[in-house]
Amino acid sequence: MGLEESDHLLLCPVSSYSVGLTADVKGISPVMILMVIIYLMLLFWENEQNEEGEESTIEHLHVDYPQSHSLVRYCNHMVLQRVIRGPDNTCKKEHVFIHERPRNINSVCTSPKKMTCQNHSSTLCFQSLTKFKMTVCQLIGGTRYPACRYHISSVEGFIVVTCDDVGPVTFQRYVK
Repeated sequence: MGLEESDHLLLCPVSSYSVGLTADVKGISPVMILMVIIYLMLLFWENEQNEEGEESTIEHLHVDYPQSHSLVRYCNHMVLQRVIRGPDNTCKKEHVFIHERPRNINSVCTSPKKMTCQNHSSTLCFQSLTKFKMTVCQLIGGTRYPACRYHISSVEGFIVVTCDDVGPVTFQRYVK
């Protein structure tokens, strides 16, 4: 079984074949550049969408179970890690992390302790029947995220949340 001349050309490109390939690549490069630009735009847009959706969930913003073992500067670490900030990148004056299983937090929505939320709306709030362990982060320095510094306080208290058909939507406050 010897190689025929045509087989040899398929296995080892010759200069005339390479020249034709180079000409094709030059014609494709503007299209490839456009495709890369579109891909990057979609990638950034997707990341932006994920961040917005992630930041708005009660679990992402307020639940830390089991509690992270970052004992030194817990609040400063968690605020940076979770990107906790107020409007226009301001530092939040207070933020609460709940150290309880998500299913126990979800059960608050079936609590008989219902009340009108404090923001004078017609939205109902639900208060937990049991006390939860929490960490309260109180702003002590900085005005603009990420240069926020917090004081840490461990508390146990009842949580008050708003709910929808799926479960808790927003953390409203805690009651000692």
